[in-house]
Amino acid sequence: MSTPSTGEPSPWNVPNALTVLRILLVPLFGWMLLSHPDAAGWRWMTTGVFVVAMATDFVDGHLARSRNLITSFGKLMDPIADKALTGMAFIGLSVIGELWWWVTIVILLREWGITVMRFFILKYGVMAANRGGKAKTMTQSAALVLYLLPLPAAGLSIGGAMEIVSWILMAAAFVLTVLTGLDYLREAARMRASYLAAHPGTR
Repeated sequence: MSTPSTGEPSPWNVPNALTVLRILLVPLFGWMLLSHPDAAGWRWMTTGVFVVAMATDFVDGHLARSRNLITSFGKLMDPIADKALTGMAFIGLSVIGELWWWVTIVILLREWGITVMRFFILKYGVMAANRGGKAKTMTQSAALVLYLLPLPAAGLSIGGAMEIVSWILMAAAFVLTVLTGLDYLREAARMRASYLAAHPGTR
């Protein structure tokens, strides 16, 4: 009689498949945005691809937690998939001249810098996403969706009002991105100090 496995679930599951799908959608989304930046119809479709890709992030996380399908692959690739998708959106919007490059550079330096830092401090502990980080992700996503939409084509009154909302959301996303980055740096320093205090003689 075989004994049931007590290890982690198989990586061949629906949440991980959704993560892979999100990664595969990144080049498609990038091509659609960069090759047809001024065509309203294409911008609607490009925004749709982005929304679908972002939706897979919420769905795969819910499925992994609710069905106990959390795997090492998912822990590693899920944040990478998120950063790749939003990073492509920020870079693409800057390339076509609709978002200042300094905003994109600061945000991406924070995003990828904190991601790399997480790997370096694994020996001191796992840094979980906090509420600020989740709020940052939601605000970034909402701002990017509005920036991707063909708002000028929606008419002066509607499009103009939504453009103002998109600027406000992007400003909020920028501030949250910087502040949560500083918060993660403080948390990393605290984790390291606590670990070293509990393990004298280590680095």
